[in-house]
Amino acid sequence: MIARLTITERQLAIVLAGLLALVGLTMAAAARQGPMAVHGFMAIAIGGALASAVIGKLYAPEPSPERLSHYYDDPIKAGILIAMVWGIFAMAVGLWVAALMVWPEATFNQAWASYGRIRPVHTTGVIFAFGGNALIATSFHVMQRTSRARLPDQLSPWVVLVGYNLFCLWAVTGYLMGVTQSKEYAEPEWYADILLVVAWVIYFVLYLRTLARRAEPHIYVANWYYLAFILVVAMLHIVNSLALPVSFAGAKSYSLFSGVQDAMVQWWYGHNAVAFFMTSGFLGMLYYYLPMRAQRPIFSYRLSILSFWGITFFYMWVGSHHLHYTALPNWVQTLGMTFSVMLLVPSWASAGNALMTLNGAWHRVRDDATLRFMFVAAVFYGLSTFEGSFMAIRPVNALSHYTDWTVGHVHSGALGWLAMVTFGAFYSVIPALWGRERMYSARLIEWHFWLALAGLLTYVFSLWNAGITQGLMWRTYNEAGTLNYSFLESIEAMRPYYIARFAGGALFLSGIVVGAANIWMTVRGPRGTAADRPLALQAAE
Repeated sequence: MIARLTITERQLAIVLAGLLALVGLTMAAAARQGPMAVHGFMAIAIGGALASAVIGKLYAPEPSPERLSHYYDDPIKAGILIAMVWGIFAMAVGLWVAALMVWPEATFNQAWASYGRIRPVHTTGVIFAFGGNALIATSFHVMQRTSRARLPDQLSPWVVLVGYNLFCLWAVTGYLMGVTQSKEYAEPEWYADILLVVAWVIYFVLYLRTLARRAEPHIYVANWYYLAFILVVAMLHIVNSLALPVSFAGAKSYSLFSGVQDAMVQWWYGHNAVAFFMTSGFLGMLYYYLPMRAQRPIFSYRLSILSFWGITFFYMWVGSHHLHYTALPNWVQTLGMTFSVMLLVPSWASAGNALMTLNGAWHRVRDDATLRFMFVAAVFYGLSTFEGSFMAIRPVNALSHYTDWTVGHVHSGALGWLAMVTFGAFYSVIPALWGRERMYSARLIEWHFWLALAGLLTYVFSLWNAGITQGLMWRTYNEAGTLNYSFLESIEAMRPYYIARFAGGALFLSGIVVGAANIWMTVRGPRGTAADRPLALQAAE
């Protein structure tokens, strides 16, 4: 991969790697010990390793000019493989978290293994590390193919990937060491936030530069969704992460917001992270890979645009529905509830558009497990958005909030929508990227699909039942007007559901391990005849 960079790009890569090592050295020297010093040494190690790798091939021959007639896919390949590694890690940690709900002693009396530390490792690992790498990789693929334009340079994509994954690494190791801003999504500390902003701005500029060079005059709708994801996530992250460090020699900082304002900002961020990270970006993925795999055009291109603007406008206002019955002004709570219900219209428009695209291709859904992944993803997207709008209604929220119903809802989205559409996209694109005729084993794709589906259904149905049971037990009064059940009794009633959740998580994790093995065997297998076509011959898709 290094040999494919120009000599100028290699020189700039050495400078950037050296700068990363220098930043790490400054952090380690300033902090001397503690989490910030550990993260500084990580930066030194990564920067040094990258610089050494590039120096070894600094004056290798310039890459052939012929490369400019083909898409630049090396960062896409790396992003897919990194996403799968993060996926296995994060879901394994999630299974551990589920085990703690049944066997609390599984922390082994270690502070770093406590629920409060490994839970954000799981959520950050699944949503941001696994999901984020999948979005970055597929966006690089989609924007090149739909624009018929090669990435404008070969270094920026690597800066985005390295910077983003270093941020994820700092985040999860920081959580294990007890470093967090204590927000809903357990934000990492201030220096990690700065790194993410730098990587994300480069990502945004790279996307715009590619679109500006497009040979296809029309900007395909998937790019609208990807761009909304990149732009709004940057805005959300910067505002939510505004904090004042106690010292530049330590990790501790304090948020610039407090009280009700802090709660509102957190849920403005939290629900819009769901909107533009877990929804908009993955809809971009769905709108490209589903029609491509089904070999059918999008059912309604106009509907996809209307859905885009509906989602973009309505989602911005719905975060306050997480703060019903709190000190937040009642009109703000009502505004969030109203927009949440209205959001169902554009959300179901996207889900329906995807399902109607499959008209005339249902035989492919029956026979092709890869397409079935995306079909199930569209179904669960529709179900999750309906459930989210329903749970935002104040009387329903009184029953569901703070219960495991919410956890089941989140996982029906994260596993049923985010993960399933990602697996479908990966299986669709990997053979072409690596020049293989097909995936190593169609049978293993089937195994992955059924393990994932069985695990998903077991998980969410157990927690739907658990959450409704909790909500009803907490609000049941006896004739004396006091609570009929103690909190401990509600916890004891959860044990069968938590065991089922653990079993569902084990099935889903088994599926991703099978999928990773299939991908690895495909990558390592003999090259076929399905190498991607050059730019000059690539029609807009």
